[in-house]
Order: sequence, then structure tokens, then C-alpha cells
Amino acid sequence: MSNTRTLRRTVLGTALGLALAAFGGPQAYAANNDGSVAGRTQAGATVVVINPATGLTRTITADNDGSYRFPFLPVGQYTISASSGGQPVGPTRNVTVALGTTTTVDLGAANATSLATINVTGSVLPVIDVSSTESATIVSRAELARLPVNQNVTSVALLAPGVVKGNAAFGGISFGGSSIAENAFYVNGLNVTDFYNRNGFSEAPFAFYDQFQVKTGGYSVEFGRTTGGVVNAVARSGTNEFKGGVEITLEPGNWHSRADDHYDASGHRYLTASRDRDSLVKTNVWASGPIVKDKLFIFAMYEARGSTPRNTNNAGTTLTSNNSDTGFWGTTIDWNITDSNVLQLMAFSDKNKNTGDVYSYDYDTSTIGTRTNQVFTDTGGKNWALTWTSYLTNDLSMKLMTGRNEREAFTHSQLDVDCNYVAANNAFRAIHDPGVRLGCTSSSTVYKRNDTRKQARADFEWTLGDHLLRFGYDHENDTSDYSRHYAGPGAYYYNLYAASAGSTISNGGVVPAGYDSYVRARRYEIAGTFTTKNAAYYIEDNWQLTPNLVLNAGVRNDSFDNQDAAGRSYIKMSRQIAPRLGFSWDMKGDGSTKLFGNLGRYYLPVANVINIKQAGGLLDERTYYAFDGWDYKTLNGVQYAVPKLGPQIGAVDNSQGNGTVGDLRSEVDKNMDPVYQDEAILGFQQLITSQWSWGVSATYRRLHNAIDDMEISATPQCGGDGYVGWVMANPGKSVTVWGDTHCTGTADGWVTIDTSKQGWAMYDASGNYLGQRGWVKPKRTYAAVELQLNRAWDEKWAMNASYTMSWNRGNAEGPVNSDTDFDDTGRTENFDDPWVNLGGNGYLPNDRRHQFKLRGTYALTPHWQLGADVNAASGGPITGFGVGNPYDATNYHSYFICVQNCDSPVSEDRVYERSPRGKYGRLPWTFTLNAGISYIQPFEGGEFRVKLAVYNLLNQKHTTAVDQDLQTSISNSTSDTFRQPLGFQSPRFTQLTMSVNF
Repeated sequence: MSNTRTLRRTVLGTALGLALAAFGGPQAYAANNDGSVAGRTQAGATVVVINPATGLTRTITADNDGSYRFPFLPVGQYTISASSGGQPVGPTRNVTVALGTTTTVDLGAANATSLATINVTGSVLPVIDVSSTESATIVSRAELARLPVNQNVTSVALLAPGVVKGNAAFGGISFGGSSIAENAFYVNGLNVTDFYNRNGFSEAPFAFYDQFQVKTGGYSVEFGRTTGGVVNAVARSGTNEFKGGVEITLEPGNWHSRADDHYDASGHRYLTASRDRDSLVKTNVWASGPIVKDKLFIFAMYEARGSTPRNTNNAGTTLTSNNSDTGFWGTTIDWNITDSNVLQLMAFSDKNKNTGDVYSYDYDTSTIGTRTNQVFTDTGGKNWALTWTSYLTNDLSMKLMTGRNEREAFTHSQLDVDCNYVAANNAFRAIHDPGVRLGCTSSSTVYKRNDTRKQARADFEWTLGDHLLRFGYDHENDTSDYSRHYAGPGAYYYNLYAASAGSTISNGGVVPAGYDSYVRARRYEIAGTFTTKNAAYYIEDNWQLTPNLVLNAGVRNDSFDNQDAAGRSYIKMSRQIAPRLGFSWDMKGDGSTKLFGNLGRYYLPVANVINIKQAGGLLDERTYYAFDGWDYKTLNGVQYAVPKLGPQIGAVDNSQGNGTVGDLRSEVDKNMDPVYQDEAILGFQQLITSQWSWGVSATYRRLHNAIDDMEISATPQCGGDGYVGWVMANPGKSVTVWGDTHCTGTADGWVTIDTSKQGWAMYDASGNYLGQRGWVKPKRTYAAVELQLNRAWDEKWAMNASYTMSWNRGNAEGPVNSDTDFDDTGRTENFDDPWVNLGGNGYLPNDRRHQFKLRGTYALTPHWQLGADVNAASGGPITGFGVGNPYDATNYHSYFICVQNCDSPVSEDRVYERSPRGKYGRLPWTFTLNAGISYIQPFEGGEFRVKLAVYNLLNQKHTTAVDQDLQTSISNSTSDTFRQPLGFQSPRFTQLTMSVNF
């Protein structure tokens, strides 16, 4: 009977490891970049795990109950065996260790009662077992070779359920309803996330990676500083066998379909895209092997990249021809010092230099004229991580890591000294088209930033009977060396707007009689070095409560310390306690059916951009003038126009930065609470057959707090006076700042304002004080149900299908606003004053009610494979933003539009109506089909592979973003550009990849 049961458990466990591979992984007991093997055998048996490719051998003794565990194993193929008294306990088994997972293997014990026995051979990844309480998707290099997935990390992340593209110009991806600025990205345990604006990450070519793990929820306490998702990658390593290869990727320009030009209702072309071209050639060369057999190994690669895209401006009057020809290099060096001590170095450089030659351009004749400018853009940097793994005792293991992540961002041009940037909206152009280009530069900003993250962490695992304790510490110093100003004389950026005489503009000034437009001349300058220090302790207990039930309870304690240019702390938050609780129940005791769930709290740090703009002596000076016609000039044989400045309108506005660092006690809430999110997940997974499986899960997320800039215009004790100014704080909560306690106009003590009720002074048109108004509290919830069906790869075919139905509601998307295209993280308009977000509750920009994803591969013959990746998603909501509100005439995006008496200078006379989120329907569904065909020809000692992939095969060009400004000034007319399409699916393109591996 026992032999029959053991066989049944082995078969079911093997099938579960194969068939559920796409559903997600068990708890990441691996400090980011490796995996584990655990199970049961005979009590006191000697258990040996060996990696035949590297000779790495680890030996431990099973506990009194027969349990054993090998943590911190580098990913790869292993053999595992047990013996007692010199005799084998069951057969030797093959097992695959996958990224961030624990594979359970019982070794021949007749009374074994552990979780599902998995006997895995080949390269199948056993990424699900019944110890899992996490939602994650593992994608291997082998799977990506079969699928038509574009060669970037974002495309890999989008394979996971619940992950969608951002719909703003600044791109990014959204996990589970979070904004694009809330995610984290790791390579070999090194955090490579952009900490300046949290929009992006350092990235290596596909050929550098071995596996990816996309975490969409429920991740363990070793991960933090994110309220979105985690993409965790591990790089390739060398072995005892000398290997090498060459891979060439081609994307010729004529393999790209043309994008469409777009015209407004009057036939005016407002987006010119049909002349844009992309072209890419990449040659990747890699080699790996032993430096000292069984001891020291190296993997190294170099990729030469030639990218030559070209693009026109929206008007079609300039064409920029770009050239990027910078090589990437990367390496890993692994040293098996002893069987109990391993040292690994991972390093790569993603530095890139792009030169953009800017030419005058005649759209009608497709004539390229004189070169008018050169724009230089430098990005990327060097990255490395040094990791020491040590088995201290049979039950205690340690991993220490130190590393460095660099990101440069430097944009400058030949015309930075001589040319101001000039921009105009469509309404202005309709009445004042100069007939020549505006300004003489396509580069608005002279911008340089060097971000450097210095990271160190220590992770430990300690087995105590049925308890597995995991604990550790990680620390980061995130430093931004920053300078920025606008190009041209005076460092001014000119914006041109249409506005009727007598209308009020954003600084409170009134357009004078005889003028129908105005100019905003803006200076924006800042420089300095700014650091944020993040640290965390964590501890977690994974308790095998019964043979079929695993409980885990963990807690993470985060601290964030944002500093000004002088190194003084000005936003400091500690004791951010993040509990995580989870369970996994092997319902039948054979690994075929699992119920799991978890509860967790996650904290989000304040981006470095806030250090710079709040505590860096920011000069943000805006001066408004009546538009007095054009001044025509010529440079490099090209005529251009700059605005003539008429009478100044209103006062100079430097309320958002006057160039000095003020008393930060008056600018930051003394008792500010962090931003955090609570999450609950309940899931079920079941094996149908040895190849088929399915699963369902429900997720609920709730975001608490926001940290944003608010203009506190009144303190409670001064009857409407006691102006404080712009403050970083929690909207809708009590704010304590250094302010005017004696109503003398001078800050002299601590003032507390309950911003849910007060903080904004209200006056009528005659200047009579009407009282105070407070802010609405930020809200964001995400609720989703996910279904998955999976068919495991068996050298013939594989398939994964998922459907996600979700609801993303609230009044705050997060630290960025994609519906108004605002990516200045943590300084959104949402809470500038109480009226901006009044009535702003509804479906948020990342709400995609329905998402269908399907990917798969079919082997026609041993040499030919077909692959497909399908993504269909419903569109996000469309809001009609207005200007002003029934209570105040401030010129912001608001959820009100003026419908009567809108030209009245007296705000009380105007009549408004609500314009709630999503009132104007939704964007259309998007459907993307990527298809590919591969030819594989093995030869002695190697393999030749060719893959032809076509992305967006059906050339779908649905709209992904529209202009949501219903009113652009306080008038009772709808903007001519409201709902005008601004973003679209990328046109079809073809990619040919040829590789030889030997």
C-alpha cells in the first residue's frame, strides 16, 4: 500500500511541477537570485546534492523527522541522493532548481509525508508546489527562445496576468492597478530600479539572462519598497564545459509598417508619424567555461548595437536622425571556494550614447533640408553585485551581497546657448500660425543626472525542526547628482496659449484688451547632490504545521531617509512595520490540489525627485505676457519664429520654487505618514492531467495615504491668514509644520492643520473671508479575479491562457498621473489645493476591466516550431477635465466644467456642473497578435536556430490615449482637441534572430 501511494505521489508531483509551471512560484526562500531543494527522507540520512555542470556539491544530514533543506542553490540542473549506513535510500533523482522557488523531493522514505514529490528531468521548471503562498510567473530563457516575445524585460513582465501597459507618453507598466512608478526590478539580487523618478530600470540584453520571475503579489518580506510588482532576473553563469555562441538580431527599417498621420476635424495634421522609421542591428557574442575545473567559472558576453531610428516632430517641419552605436558588456564569475562557500561576481554596463541630427523638413515633398542642430543623449552606467554564500552549519546558511547600480541621464545640444524652445497648443496655432518653425531647437532642456545606488544586504536561513526562520537586513544609499535648466538666452521656455481678452489665466492675471493670446516664459533651474537612505530588517517563520499545511508569518521594518543637498534629513520615516501572513494547504495530500492565501502590507519610498525639487533650491519662475506677434529670425539658413512679448500679465509666479532652500520645517509635515498598501489574495490550483492544470485567484489591494505637494494657504488660529505655502504632506490628514502661531506673518512655532477640514482660505470676489476648506483623502482600490489554464511543454506543444477581470477605483492613481500625462513623481496636481481632486472618485486610468492573454508553442517537426502571443484588453476610462470649480477660480485640471456666465470675472457668478471620472466612456479594446516561426538544426556539439517573429501581426492601430482636457480655459466651450487621439498601438514590425551555440 505504501509503495503504491509513494508512486502515486511521485507521478502527481512530477506532473504538478510540469503542468503548473506558468502559474507562479512558491515562497522566494532564495534572497532574490537562486532557489532551494527540500523534502524528507530517512531520519539521520546523509543527503547530497550535486550540480554536474559545475561540480558544486553540498552535503547535509537529515533531521530526526527525516526533513532536509538545501537553501541558496544557484539555478540549474542537479542530482540529489540519500544514503544511510553506506546504503542508498531510494534512487538518485534529477531536479531543476528554478529562480526564487523551493522544489520538494522525497528520497525513498517509506513513511515520507512531506509535500508533493517532484522528480524533474530536462529543463522543465518546477515553479509551483504546495508550499507556495506567492503569485508569480517564471519565464525561462528556453521558453523565450520559443515564443515571439520582444527582447526587453517589459515584454516579459506583460506575459503575467494583471500586468498592463501604461497609457501615457512616459510609458511603463502597471501591476495590479498600481501606477507605473511603484515597481521594483532586480538582477542577481541587485536593485536596478530607477530611484529618481521610479519610472524605469537598468537593463541587459536578453542573452545575458537565464530566468525571470514576475511577482504580481504576495511576495515575501525580503522584498519591499514597492506597492506594485517585482521583476526578478538572474544572469547566466559558466560551467565545466566550454561553450560559446553568436546571435544576430535584425530589424530593418523597411520591415516596420508605417505609422499613421492624424488630422483634426478641420483637416489640420496634428500628429506626423508616417515618416518615422526604426532600424536595429544587434550582434551578440558570448562564451563560458571553467577557469579552474569544478572551482572557478566565467560567463562573458559583448553585444554590439546599431540603432538608427528617425522621427519627425508633430508638425512635420523637422526630422531627427538618430544614431546609437554603443556596445554592451556583461559577465558573471563564480568561485566554488569550498562546498560550503561560494563567491559570485555579476557585472554589466548598459551605457549608451545617442546622437540625434536635427534637419529642417518639408513634409509635402519629403525633402530633408539643412541640419539645424545635434542633440546628444547619454544614458545607462556600470552595475555590479558581489555575493558570498556560506553554509555555516547543517541548519544555518548565510548570504552576503554588496553592489552598485549606476544610471546616467545627460541631454544637451549644439544650440543650448543660442536657442530658446517655443511650443504652442493647437488652439493658438489655429489663429497664429507663423508659417515657419517655432524656435530653433528641438531640445528644451539641458539636463544632466547621475544616479548611484550603493547596496548591501545580508540574508540568513535557519532550520529549527518544523520551523524555517528567514531573517536579514538590507540597506541602500541612493544618490542623485543633478543639474537642469532650459536652453537658450535667459534659460526661458516659451509656451503659447489662446485666450480671450478679459479671461483669467493661471497666475490670476487678466488678458488685456486687444489681445487674444498670451505667452508663458518659464525658467526652471536646479543643481545639487541629493541622497536617500533606505534600510530594512525582516524576519519570517515558515511553519510546517502539519504534513499538508504550511503557515508563514513575517514582518519587515522599513525606514526611509530623504536628504537635502547639505545632507540634512528632511523626510525621515522609520518603524514602517509591514506584516505578511500566508498559508498553503495540500488539500488531498498528494500535491495535486492546493488552496493558498496571504495578507500583506507594502511600503513605498519617496522618490529622489522630491529631494531635488522640494529641498534643492528649485527656481520655478513663470512670467506671463500678452502675445504681441512674431519675431522672425534665421539660423543655419533656416527661418524660425519666436514670440514678441507684450505687456506683462499679473505678477511673476515663483510659488513652486524661488531658487532658495527655505526652512524645510515649513515645507514638510513633521509627522508625515508613509504611503503603504494592504493586499489580500486567495487562490486555488489543481492538476487536471499530467499535462493540464488550472487555477483561480482573487486579489484585493487598498492603497493608504499619499505623499504629495499641497499649498497650505491658511492656519486655523489666524482666521484665514497665516499662509504657510507649499508643503509635502499627507492630504486629508493632520499636518504639522513650522508656521505662524501668533498671526504676525512670521513663522515662529509648530502649527497643526487638519487638512481634511481646513488649510485653504476661501474669499469672495470682494475679498471677504468665507472660511476654510479641507482636502479629500486619497483613495485607491483594486479588486480582481484571475483564471489560468496551462498545458506544459512536452517537446511537442505548450500553452498558457489567462483571463483577468478587475476593478481599479479611487481618486488617486498613485505618484504619477497618466490621464494628464504628468510623470513628476510625487508632485502631481491631485492635491495642490482642495478643489483639484474634489469629486475625483471613479475608475482610475489603469482600470482595464477585461484582460485576455494567450501564449504557446507548437512543434510542427523536430526542426520547426510555431509560436504565438496574444494580448487583448479593454480600454481605460475617459474623463473630461475642466478648469476651475464652483468654489474657487484656480486654473487646474478639475472635475467641474463651467456651463454659464463663464466669462464673468466674478467666480461666484459662474455656473459649473460635475464632470466625473469616466463620464465620456472608455478607450477602445486593444488586440495584439505576435507570431513567430523557428527553425532549429542541432549539430555535433551545438545548435543553429533561426526565429522570424512578427509583432502586431494584424497591424492593429487602436487608440491608447486621448486628450482628456474638456476645457482648457474658463469658458463654456468645449476644447476642439478634447478626445483627440494622442497614443496608439505600435505598428507591425518584423524581427529576425539567428544564433549559433556550440
